[in-house]
Amino acid sequence: MAKDIYSCFMNSPHSCIKHSTYFKSYEHFFSKYQNREVTFIEIGVLNGGSLFMWREYFGPQARIIGIDLNPDAKKWEKDGFEIYIGSQADEKFWSDVVTKVGGIDIVLDDGGHTYEQQIITTENLLDAINDDGIIVVEDTHTSYMNGYGPKKYSFMNYVSHIIDRINFRSNLTQSMPNSERRIWSIEIVESMVAFKINRSASNEHSEIVENNGIDHAATDFRYDSNKFLLSLRSFARKFKFLQALPFARSLYDLLQDYLANRKFDAKSYFKNY
Repeated sequence: MAKDIYSCFMNSPHSCIKHSTYFKSYEHFFSKYQNREVTFIEIGVLNGGSLFMWREYFGPQARIIGIDLNPDAKKWEKDGFEIYIGSQADEKFWSDVVTKVGGIDIVLDDGGHTYEQQIITTENLLDAINDDGIIVVEDTHTSYMNGYGPKKYSFMNYVSHIIDRINFRSNLTQSMPNSERRIWSIEIVESMVAFKINRSASNEHSEIVENNGIDHAATDFRYDSNKFLLSLRSFARKFKFLQALPFARSLYDLLQDYLANRKFDAKSYFKNY
């Protein structure tokens, strides 16, 4: 029988602290794994309460593993949990954990919340996640706070970088370098980022396909309001050989961007917060 995460949180015999908005997100990301033989890793054990919460939530078939810097966390092994002591910012530590644990279904990063810790954890566990598995990094609001690392390399900036690389998988952007194929999709909710793994889908070849339906030769009105951009693209199709000229492609891209944005007051949508 499925249990709700908030009840499991309240039932835990040991202290556990969470934000009130997290429980719906937990249900959303993790409910499908209940009562299954899953390997679940939580980074950040603290008082141990969350270990008991997750064991009740996922059910007796789940393998619950805790990661912490505090050697005292090993005491929870007597309650049937697997505990590894080490730094989540240490790549060698993760290599050792993955070797010992094997395939992982779920990771919840509730560790130190520095950008270094969050990024290194994600990068070192992606390849160890089983298909249909997930990594959830929580407390990502630290990307907008001081004291967690250089803002230029915040975790949310890293996520934005990964989103770009996922979109580079499109056949229309294949000239872009370093497409991301370890991650199928990224989902963001308040203070959490979920990386979902589906290797077949993320390695699928992108191409334009067309069905066998009737072609009505409909006029494409997408650029009808921008005659200059329409003319530029028509010119480029007719004189493709010009693309071989030095700087021709760069000049074409600059003109496209200028013509596409000249009537769009984009700045109003990118206000500083």
